[in-house]
Amino acid sequence: MADAMQVFDRALVRRRRDRAAGGIGAVAPILEAAAALLLDRLDDTTRRFHRALDLGGRGVVAPALRARGIGQVVSMDLSAAMACRPGPEEGILPLAGDEEWLPFAPGSFDLVLANLSLHWVNDLPGALLQLRRAMAPDGLFLASLPALGTLQPLREALARAESELRGGLSPRVSPFPELRDGAALLQRAGFAMPVADRDRLDLRYRSPLALLRDLRAAGEGNAVLARDPRVPPRALFPMALAALTPGPDGLAMPLEMLILTGWAPGPDQPRPAPRGSAGLRLADALGTVEHGTGERPGN
Repeated sequence: MADAMQVFDRALVRRRRDRAAGGIGAVAPILEAAAALLLDRLDDTTRRFHRALDLGGRGVVAPALRARGIGQVVSMDLSAAMACRPGPEEGILPLAGDEEWLPFAPGSFDLVLANLSLHWVNDLPGALLQLRRAMAPDGLFLASLPALGTLQPLREALARAESELRGGLSPRVSPFPELRDGAALLQRAGFAMPVADRDRLDLRYRSPLALLRDLRAAGEGNAVLARDPRVPPRALFPMALAALTPGPDGLAMPLEMLILTGWAPGPDQPRPAPRGSAGLRLADALGTVEHGTGERPGN
């Protein structure tokens, strides 16, 4: 990939996920709640799936897919230790692999799920294109990514503290996509019937330190290549965390999620009618008068 596309330190992401694998159970309830939002969407289709790919599920998604009757599940993660979570289970094949260089033949899967894992990919359009090629015709793709607004209070608190201490800023929270980016990414990768929408997990913490512990436990530390390599000022995190004051119900830190849904093109999928084939004018359906281009109503 071109240097311009290198946003994240993928080797650092892998090392952090390796370290987090042993304690991932600390954030399992969050991962399970996010996965449930994706898995529930399988109930919206009558299609039955047999060969699934779980990308970065951290030991949560693959067992849930097996419980839904899917016979073969490949559980792939950038970290070998994370791919082997939660342990040996019939019908689940753990695989260490890179989302940017997928090792699968065309048509390998009829279902792909990526639960909170693709936000560390440098070339997301390229990864989605590879995933679509690895899917059988009429296969379903479901993904969730942290969306813009996630960790926003922490981002702002760190920015204010660092600006005051150093007179400048460095990226300390990963950039997240917006809703408008979602459908365009799926279309660019060649998915049919692309849909992008948002969902939300309302998370609350007893203290800012509890939030940082969860981020570390999930392997979600800062891996932006442009991060400041210097040791941060000693006062940076105490100053930033002091600005995050929990309310009566705790510190609100919602997880805003971008949900992507797309289908691998297939011969039996619905297609839009050809242009000009409509049997009813839109003006007639709306009960209004049609005006030509440049023509003002009432003329």
